[in-house]
Amino acid sequence: MLTIDIPGREPLKLSHLVLDYNGTIAEDGAVIEGIAHRLEALSRDLQICVITADTHGTAARRCEGLPLDVLTFPTVEAGRIKAEQVRSLSGGVVCIGNGFNDIRMSDEADLSICVIGREGCCGALLSHADVVVTSIHDALDLLLKTSRLRATLRT
Repeated sequence: MLTIDIPGREPLKLSHLVLDYNGTIAEDGAVIEGIAHRLEALSRDLQICVITADTHGTAARRCEGLPLDVLTFPTVEAGRIKAEQVRSLSGGVVCIGNGFNDIRMSDEADLSICVIGREGCCGALLSHADVVVTSIHDALDLLLKTSRLRATLRT
């Protein structure tokens, strides 16, 4: 479990990290360089899951060897499926995504991070996220260096 103390708020107690794949931890279907070691470090405190409609059909193969589970599903109703998955997890959940189908999952999570990466970001997601960053590296580093979150989310 990862506990993050934020001044003026209840501590965030997180047990799960739920990640979108394409546009979030992957670019053009391939995992972005520099992600693996961050996920290894986070897996000591969090159970990690990638949930994706798998636009390029490569997520499971590209995530082999990473400390996470990959859940793929049909592209129809992706937002509903992602939200249901987050809601089904016991313990606190942090999610990271960039797309329209990540909005409902962001609403269900205890902490939601939106990534505006090289593949862009759905503008509507911005108002549903707790934190917005410009790279997946920065998003994962917020969880590895939690004082950054304290500064961003304090009341």
